Amino acid sequence: MGCEFSRLCWCCCVTKPNGVIAKPHDVEKEDAGEASDLPSFREFTIEQLKMATSGFAVENIVSEHGEKAPNVVYKGKLQNQRQVAIKRFNRSAWPDSRQFLDEAKAVGQLRNPRLANLLGCCCDGDERLLVAEFMPRETLAKHLFHWETQPMKWAMRLRVALYLAEALEYCTSKGRALYHDLNAYRIVFDDDANPRLSCFGLMKNSRDGKSYSTNLAFTPPEYLRTGRVTAESVMYSFGTLLLDLLSGKHIPPSHALDLIRDRNLQMLTDSCLEGQFSNDDGTELVRLASRCLQYEPRERPNPKSLVAALIPLQKETEQPSHVLMGIPQGGPAMPLTPLGDACLRMDLTAIHEILENLAYKDDEGATAELSFHMWTNQMQDTLNSKKKGDVAFRHKEFKTAIDYYTQFIDVGTMVSPTVYARRSLSHLMNDTPHEALNDAVQAQVISPIWHIASYLQAAALFALGRENEAQIALKEGSVLEEK
Repeated sequence: MGCEFSRLCWCCCVTKPNGVIAKPHDVEKEDAGEASDLPSFREFTIEQLKMATSGFAVENIVSEHGEKAPNVVYKGKLQNQRQVAIKRFNRSAWPDSRQFLDEAKAVGQLRNPRLANLLGCCCDGDERLLVAEFMPRETLAKHLFHWETQPMKWAMRLRVALYLAEALEYCTSKGRALYHDLNAYRIVFDDDANPRLSCFGLMKNSRDGKSYSTNLAFTPPEYLRTGRVTAESVMYSFGTLLLDLLSGKHIPPSHALDLIRDRNLQMLTDSCLEGQFSNDDGTELVRLASRCLQYEPRERPNPKSLVAALIPLQKETEQPSHVLMGIPQGGPAMPLTPLGDACLRMDLTAIHEILENLAYKDDEGATAELSFHMWTNQMQDTLNSKKKGDVAFRHKEFKTAIDYYTQFIDVGTMVSPTVYARRSLSHLMNDTPHEALNDAVQAQVISPIWHIASYLQAAALFALGRENEAQIALKEGSVLEEK
């Protein structure tokens, strides 16, 4: 039944990245296209990642990522505006830098639309960090256990199971069959609401913790005996995830197996799913979960057979994932404020008026690092440069404003996000969008949650013709301004 393709083994028919079922001959082209959008794996410096996360700011910590403290995952933005997830390990983890680099490079060779792919790493002194694609739609745990607007539909739960099986099949075909602590927090959703498997669990276990959570009720029995994770252990964890999807709760496998033996499937099924699937479909998913949870590892299925079993169960295959999830494509609709609207329309005159009226009231966090003897000399010159720049900015003499603001910045005795914002707009007025983008990014480095910086990045990106990145920055500005 299976069909071999160059990069991924699929059976009969497969699902497109947007959630629609595709025919086999479409797959190779789409998979290659997805990979070509991603940069090659690279090594970052700690300074680059500090800048990406605004100095590992607390507000950039990603919640509900399933990573155990003290290992933390941050949301970051690289200089090219790509959003990333950055996992920073505890200093005692990965003491062998060569082992860390080798592992990261091996995982970084994987490229697949079913993974939140690893883009790079950092091994600098005691620092060990991983850089992956950022998935903005949170985790399966959030959507399954802690939903706010609507429970996950049956068709979407089946799609999650299939996509996860496809991810594991791809990894197995590339020699990475081991996955550590597979659970609902390791499945994250991309901008189109497609589920993906986090690449972080593909790293071989280090000193950052056990391969499995401390809850023994969900741990594969052979791991309790040997302390080692195997490919069959991953299948056991897949079975627990199938139970999660069926029940909408985190049910211990032993309890679930008792219910299955007693044919008490109603107690095992999420009441929110009533009327959404047939008894045959429910029975088939239970049967598959039971096979994965067999006590003897050799009796469990492999990823390829899971894919083959899950494809016939798929429902509403023409519906994109974001529709099944009830999520507007491109993010939640949010009315734009006057500044956001001006950036979207590239109305630089309107942006100028708003910045002029704002003045410097958002500069409360600006810092001055001065000794007493510098006050009368450098400080006065610095303030004069800023004052002259402000006058030029007010009168729309933007080239002059750039010159005076540059003098203010180059002295370095004071840090002002507003000056960077004003110089950014002045660069846009002078048709130098690259410089405008750099200044807007620098304003955000100084003031990480300042919406003006995100809006100006959007305007600069629109000017550079980078539409998708501009829309992301615009959305960020809207979220920050609402807060």
